[in-house]
Amino acid sequence: MGEAERGESAPRLRISFWCANGHETRPSFASDAQLPETWDCPRCGFPAGPDEENPPAPPRTEPYKTHLAYVRERRTDADGEAILAEALAKLRGEV
Repeated sequence: MGEAERGESAPRLRISFWCANGHETRPSFASDAQLPETWDCPRCGFPAGPDEENPPAPPRTEPYKTHLAYVRERRTDADGEAILAEALAKLRGEV
């Protein structure tokens, strides 16, 4: 299909976005489209912004926590000892 058969394409804008690693991405947008504030960098996956001097910060990833790590955040050692003593008493038939 030739250009004449498809009709004229919409006017386009090519906007540059830069990520924290210095990669430049130039997607094209329709001239009347609302431009996004950030764009995902296709090379590293970090968010990219239109300001080359001040790109968005890369997302901070939290390390994997085990169930025990979450429990330790919520309970003190004294709470853990009390819960353990109560559970052992129930098992022994003392309660």
